[in-house]
Amino acid sequence: MQDLVIPIIYLFSAVFFILGLRQLSHPRTALKGNRTASIGMLLAIVATLLNNQILDFQSIFIAILIGSAIGAILAKQVEMTSMPQLVALFNGLGGAASLLVATAEFYRVGAFPIFIFFTIVLSILIGSVTFSGSFIAFLKLQGIMKGAPIQFKGQHAFNGLLVVLVIISSIYGLLNPFSSMFLIIIGVSLLLGILFVLPIGGADMPVVISLLNSFSGLAACATGFVIQNDALIISGSLVGASGIILTDIMCKGMNRTIWNVLFAGVGSTNAITDNLQVDPMKSIKSYEPEDTVVIFENAKQVVIVPGYGLAVAQAQHMVHELQKLLEGKGVVVKYAIHPVAGRMPGHMNVLLAEANIPYDSLYDLDQINPEFEETDVTLVIGANDVVNPAARHDTNSPIFGMPILDVDKSQTVFVLKRTMNPGFAGIENELFYKDNTIMIFGDAKDTVSKLVSELK
Repeated sequence: MQDLVIPIIYLFSAVFFILGLRQLSHPRTALKGNRTASIGMLLAIVATLLNNQILDFQSIFIAILIGSAIGAILAKQVEMTSMPQLVALFNGLGGAASLLVATAEFYRVGAFPIFIFFTIVLSILIGSVTFSGSFIAFLKLQGIMKGAPIQFKGQHAFNGLLVVLVIISSIYGLLNPFSSMFLIIIGVSLLLGILFVLPIGGADMPVVISLLNSFSGLAACATGFVIQNDALIISGSLVGASGIILTDIMCKGMNRTIWNVLFAGVGSTNAITDNLQVDPMKSIKSYEPEDTVVIFENAKQVVIVPGYGLAVAQAQHMVHELQKLLEGKGVVVKYAIHPVAGRMPGHMNVLLAEANIPYDSLYDLDQINPEFEETDVTLVIGANDVVNPAARHDTNSPIFGMPILDVDKSQTVFVLKRTMNPGFAGIENELFYKDNTIMIFGDAKDTVSKLVSELK
């Protein structure tokens, strides 16, 4: 009976995973998708416990309660600005889980067929790279380590030698299953993960997070083959495939290849210093929030462009208040979302959803760009590189060719920033000096709050 029930539970688990992933593809159904996938994971856990005939369920339930409590606390306490760091940690923990399970299986059984042995090695390699690489990504995003690329001469060649060392150690370990070579594989793989992320700049962290998320899925899939668990193979494959697709979307959003992101070292300290030569003849226009009220009141359409600065100021709720106020006056309000806005995939969508901003108000780059020429006012809040017109014409710019939001084509552009500091790419933004651009300096939340008060 058990042999019949367990595969059926795994089948339903896989169905819930697929449905959950499908629902996660749209903001309107994302919350439902998260719950659906959670049910699938619960079913997978139940089936696994039954399959392995684990008698001591007390320890399992204690672990579940502790993990659930930690997750609930993190969900409540971690601010939206720190969400990319949290996602990086989650990716790392997923890789660490695969690493530990594969290692435990190796020492538990000892001798394996060639296929299973190399899936163990693959699980350890990808899991270790994901774990240590995600930890470095966390340090960079948290500001503990500088976000600029950290490189040394011959770094890529050295990384290649590490991969070769893993392959040689794996072959030797196959011939001598109980040798210390297995520990060398783990150590080299962890070092490879560190050196993999160190040369990647802060501007490319959204792509790195997406790629490491894919790695965690691939590691889980390989571990599924090791322990012969169907649910782990299916869920790992889904995470791995969706992560690769998302990584490709992010790269296209920057007009970059994945190889350029991983190996070009864009955003190095020297490049930033060279690009911050400000022309003393350039001038900007700066207004106070009170001076902008008449322009907003006479607008027919307002487009709001959220960026990381909005997340830092936690201004999403006040922005929603501004939207409702303008719409009450007959103004059409839309949000323009760039694929790589923020510091992780979907950062702006999650941020705006937190403030209960209607999904119908969110438009991606291809949808909103044709409308900027007909837009009376564009309000840029904390965005920088994704609205820089240099991407369209400056062949010497590191962001040349990157698809941007064409906000400069609006009749009036208001840019909310604390200072004139550059974005992640470390370059000056031409938008700030346009004739139709007006800068409003200060905290975004305070600025929008003043604007709301004046409009009322």
